[in-house]
Amino acid sequence: MKKSIVILLAIATIMACNKKETTSADNLSADQNEMSASADSGTMAGDSTSTAEAASLNGQDKKFADVAAKGGMMEVMAGELAAKNATNPTVKTLGEMMVKDHTKANNELKQWAAKSAYTLPTGLDADQQKKYDELKAKKGADFDRMYADMMVKDHEKTIADFKKEAADGAETSLKGFANKTIPALEHHLMESKKAKDAVK
Repeated sequence: MKKSIVILLAIATIMACNKKETTSADNLSADQNEMSASADSGTMAGDSTSTAEAASLNGQDKKFADVAAKGGMMEVMAGELAAKNATNPTVKTLGEMMVKDHTKANNELKQWAAKSAYTLPTGLDADQQKKYDELKAKKGADFDRMYADMMVKDHEKTIADFKKEAADGAETSLKGFANKTIPALEHHLMESKKAKDAVK
């Protein structure tokens, strides 16, 4: 008799434990569902903010961001070639400066794009690629002349693009980036002209 009471008590205890575990498991899964729902709503809120930020860009902002991204990539790639292939020390130094300064500017532009949920181009356009390939094929003094000439022309155009964004852009932080970068670009133009004179 005692044995059967002990067995019954043991069975009752096990069943009670199982019931508690089930209940806590149910509560846990309810908590997880709640967390997941709130995470989803948080994500959705984040997405709508990003979308709103991207939507606040006007045509000028988008055009400028694309041109600045591709132009910046071109300056770094061509600068790397100049740092390696230039025979004139002024041209070599110019290339090194372009790589350093334009890498910094490119990174700032990428940070802006990430915050604004805007997708920047990741490669050169066909015309830039053609110019790059032509430059890559040059050697010696021909390379130096072509690079210096390219930097003068590119920076004259780039300064005009950045000034236009600073004046006509709608998105405040992008306008700020353009405005802040203009002095460095003007310095690049001045140094490019010096390099061009050095390899005439």
